[in-house]
Amino acid sequence: MSFRKTLLAAPLLAVPLMMPAASQAQQVNGIYIGAGAGVNWLMDTDISATGQLADTLRLQGRPTGGEVSFDMGWVGVVSLGYGFGNGLRAEIEGSYRENEVDSISGFGGTSRAAGTARSYGVMANALYDFDVGANFGGFSFLPYVGVGAGYIWREFDDVRANVLGGAVRTDGSDGRFAYQAIVGASVPLTQYAPGLAFTAEYRFLGTMEHDISTDSGGGTFSVARGGTKSENYNHSILLGIRYAFGQTPPPPVAAPMPMPAPAAAPAPARTYLVFFDFDRADLTDRARQIIGDAAQSATGQGVTRIEVAGHADRAGSPQYNQRLSERRAGAVAAELERRGIQRNQISVQAFGESRPLVPTADGVREPQNRRVEIVLR
Repeated sequence: MSFRKTLLAAPLLAVPLMMPAASQAQQVNGIYIGAGAGVNWLMDTDISATGQLADTLRLQGRPTGGEVSFDMGWVGVVSLGYGFGNGLRAEIEGSYRENEVDSISGFGGTSRAAGTARSYGVMANALYDFDVGANFGGFSFLPYVGVGAGYIWREFDDVRANVLGGAVRTDGSDGRFAYQAIVGASVPLTQYAPGLAFTAEYRFLGTMEHDISTDSGGGTFSVARGGTKSENYNHSILLGIRYAFGQTPPPPVAAPMPMPAPAAAPAPARTYLVFFDFDRADLTDRARQIIGDAAQSATGQGVTRIEVAGHADRAGSPQYNQRLSERRAGAVAAELERRGIQRNQISVQAFGESRPLVPTADGVREPQNRRVEIVLR
């Protein structure tokens, strides 16, 4: 089957755009698992006889090579990987591909054929997610690319064809070094579970040349045994699911509540500062004490609005620090709710590294900038 037919499957890549929008796409940080399935096009394969079979064909004045074509098949993939939080991922993958044989040409003729070609094995992949804020019609997604290397077994299961009144039959398996390229995109599904994502991708898988046992006999053929060298190039389109463990969903952001017209001059705003450890969004005991003081003051003074603003220092990328400040603000807002503050009284914002308390150069870790500001209005 010609590779250009793979272009007919391009609309499959539009599937993620039809799914409900989720929160902003996030780079994977930690262990993840994935699975996918789809269609596989096994390119027409050049084959050449070896051993006794090749000698017999030469003596009879027949070609010792030919070509096998295949029907469209299917592919399945499972993976276990680790994301480093900066876009880079590494994973181990197991895959299986299967295509039915369509026809065999060569060895002195062309005929319809029967049998199954399979490829299965293990690959080690390196991938990179591009955190570019990709968006289409309000749907966020994270494009990625990858390369892989590993070992793939190719199996011909009773592949046979009748040529010049005789039979040519290939049956067996052979393992070889394999390589692949990956291009895809993920769409977050955090409305169902933190760390869950839908994936759509294209893969090219190739291997070194295989050598599988072959025999012939009957008709004008002499009985002969030997081998068949064959190529193995696959084009695949897959849809799948990926789940990253231990991911924290971004906090919901509430719109600020309008302030009622005061009957008297408003009291001055009161600010509380909650500090965090480096690259952390969990609350320390001291942080909970400060939040408790703020909640007690808000209740006793009849405060109508509480502003919660998250910040980060300049260690790390601006995109990562933006998400980190969102998680910190979300943690403080959740603690205020636990201490009796109504959610509709809280306005949550996140500024990343854009509003430092202590100005620093890029990449500097500054404890005073790893904070959340609670302002009582």
